Amino acid sequence: MRVGVHGATGRMGRLVLAEVLAARDLALHAAVTHPASSLVGVDAGELAGAGATGTTLSADPAVLRGADVIVDFSHPTALPALLTAVDGTALISGTTGLDRAGEALIADYATRAPVLRADNFSTGVAVLRHVVRQAAALLPEWDAEIVEAHHSRKVDSPSGTARALIQSIEAGRGAPAHHVHGREGIVGARPTGDIGVHALRLGDVIGEHTVSFGGSGEVVHLGHTAVERRVFAVGAVRAARWLAGRPTGGYRFAQVVGLEPTPSA
Repeated sequence: MRVGVHGATGRMGRLVLAEVLAARDLALHAAVTHPASSLVGVDAGELAGAGATGTTLSADPAVLRGADVIVDFSHPTALPALLTAVDGTALISGTTGLDRAGEALIADYATRAPVLRADNFSTGVAVLRHVVRQAAALLPEWDAEIVEAHHSRKVDSPSGTARALIQSIEAGRGAPAHHVHGREGIVGARPTGDIGVHALRLGDVIGEHTVSFGGSGEVVHLGHTAVERRVFAVGAVRAARWLAGRPTGGYRFAQVVGLEPTPSA
């Protein structure tokens, strides 16, 4: 299976390159970075620490055409050019920080190709979301708070995973909620039904998420800690294998790990 990597010079892109190059059933089709990168023209295998492959880094997303699936960990501003260049190719995207326009572009692309976009490709986080949804349904009147921690270089807040966990709580309760991002001053008593969200940015923290439900006399904590960033690359490549060859449409990582059924073709 031929895999293209978009955003190949970022932290996640390099890890995805390494996973693809180490897999006997996968072949690196092309690797793309942003036009201003000093790494354009560098061998992708050398970048990933896997030795020379003969595939050099390009700034042109059109080189990704012909791949069976593309794995994208880039920047929201790079999305329009990517989708235009590779129209119809299966896409795995872990790019975070998308605004409504970016989300709409992904949704539109899913009308022409199989697409799986996720804020987190960790199996553990997929299970956490599943459990949080169940807990929210079973504890409808309890207070819900989310605390997430990431490295100090992360540019978006709250994290995409925190946003996904908010969606899990709302899905479990069957209704949208008011989100409170941090608190300061005399804010008064906590309104019932709010979801509190708090973001920490600390050193080299890869990713920590804790969802807490508080009731009368007791609190339940559900959480996940990423010990190494490689787990996200492993999950993304697993999703790429799963997605390639599927019918046009939008898919979820929960389907990849067996937490949700996959619609029949």
